[in-house]
Amino acid sequence: EYAEPNYKRQILTKSPNDTYFSQQWALNNVGQIVNAIPDADMDMPEAWDISTGSRDFIVAVIDTGADYSHPDLGLNIWINTGEIPDNGIDDDGNGYIDDTIGWDFPSDDNDPIDDVGHGTHVSGIIGALGNNGTGITGVNWRVRLMELDATSADGYLYEADIIEAINYAADNGADVINASYGGYMYSQAQYDAIDYARGKSVLFVAAAG
Repeated sequence: EYAEPNYKRQILTKSPNDTYFSQQWALNNVGQIVNAIPDADMDMPEAWDISTGSRDFIVAVIDTGADYSHPDLGLNIWINTGEIPDNGIDDDGNGYIDDTIGWDFPSDDNDPIDDVGHGTHVSGIIGALGNNGTGITGVNWRVRLMELDATSADGYLYEADIIEAINYAADNGADVINASYGGYMYSQAQYDAIDYARGKSVLFVAAAG
């Protein structure tokens, strides 16, 4: 004889209803493109059976900014609750005035809008709203995206802006920093900034390309 809970189970595996999810072969490859190898993917439906993300989790995206009003991103954009919007005061004392949704480091202002598109694309991969019947789905259906624009008008990211963005992310609660940029020159200063973030338990993720 024994007693045990009346366990709650669920249907496996979880797939979102987003319009273009079937085209996101990197997340779930069922051979939908020519010469594709089925299951050469990230196994995201299997991962989503465990977790679809959480808005307690902050990912800082150091990139070209983002279209933070995009319907597939808007609800997942990080909000700095320590700031009162547009009052011209550094309410939280972090050295940045009205940084309610992030920062544009080359322009030194509080509007990290994406003028290029790359940062919006990357943010969508990380955290486009999932299972909302719209657009694509992100790896995280729910998350907070801290948008940090470090790209200058000439299309390049300069070390000083990158370092300031890393420090900002580390000091303002990011759990992960996504860095989808690259270059060939070693920078001790950037290494030190990454090490500073690591000391605050921030995971730094760099593009392999």
